[in-house]
Amino acid sequence: MAYTVQDIATALGAEAFGDVTLKIDGVAEPALAGPRDLALAMSPKYAEGLAEGQAQVAMLWAGADWQAMGLKAMLVAPRPRFAMSSLSQMMDLGQGYEGGIHPTAVIDATAELGPDVSVGPLTVIGARAKIGAGSVIGPQCFIGTDVTLGEGAFLREGVKLGARVTIGRNFIAQPGATVGADGFSFVTPEESAVERVRGSLGDQGEMKGQPYARIHSLGNVTIGDDCELGANACIDRGTVRDTRVGNGVKFDNLAQIGHNVEIGNDCLICAQVGIAGSTRIGNNVVLGGQTGVSDNIFIGDHVITGGATKVLSNVPKGRVLLGYPAMKMDQHIEVYKSLRRLPRLMRDISMLQKSLSKARDKD
Repeated sequence: MAYTVQDIATALGAEAFGDVTLKIDGVAEPALAGPRDLALAMSPKYAEGLAEGQAQVAMLWAGADWQAMGLKAMLVAPRPRFAMSSLSQMMDLGQGYEGGIHPTAVIDATAELGPDVSVGPLTVIGARAKIGAGSVIGPQCFIGTDVTLGEGAFLREGVKLGARVTIGRNFIAQPGATVGADGFSFVTPEESAVERVRGSLGDQGEMKGQPYARIHSLGNVTIGDDCELGANACIDRGTVRDTRVGNGVKFDNLAQIGHNVEIGNDCLICAQVGIAGSTRIGNNVVLGGQTGVSDNIFIGDHVITGGATKVLSNVPKGRVLLGYPAMKMDQHIEVYKSLRRLPRLMRDISMLQKSLSKARDKD
């Protein structure tokens, strides 16, 4: 769908300059932009590519000399990166799913589908499931018994929602995401080596093999409004009480959320994050990619972890962490600098030892 420059400016709350009647139907980097693309050049370094492309309109910075760049129009947004949210929504071509209920979908007679729900091919919807109005259920999805899915949901290909999962409005799940798998809970007839190691910090004690008995997951998963789950991300159901996720939480691909975990509102859980069972996470927390969080701990509001951080103990609110084990980011950087200086320090010590040894020999 094509939009005029003025249409885009109005939707983004941006200022438009030049020929605002020009039609735009795509977004591109400056060097790759065609004549009907909006080139994204929000800083001078990106604008250098405009000469290589064919853009007539670009999103630039305030005060940019767009005419000298050979453009016919310019957009200036107060916060360009935030404007990308609305712009990308306007220009998104979607997945091409057709509306209505595909004839190959299997929907239990007791399931309740709200108005304007579409269901893709080979999708299965179980008994007493409730799907909110305007939801789009893609191909090959599975929605289990007694699931409640709020209005405006969008499930991509192969999403799976286990029995009794409850999810709020505007839920988005990328391909292969799973909500409501059983938790990873196993127990041995006697105290296990893992339990002893945890208590002794390394001593296994008597080593003997034991079989593992499964603890079934009797709890469910409850997710709030406006949440998004990345591709192949997983949220396990609780052992007895529910695993809970607040409103506005966004999970990246391959995130793993263990049983009984509780996550507050407006958190970002980046790619390959693993959160072990029964951990509680506050509001507005950001866990960088590959962060690992130990079980049964608490992370306070507004905590941020850098990539590959390993959180092994409680974290107070507002802390910024990095490293393994996690420590304050500035402290970790100082430690890392010290580690890099260790080889030189060891050489200096070796030289001092040799000097002292020679001095003693002379005496």
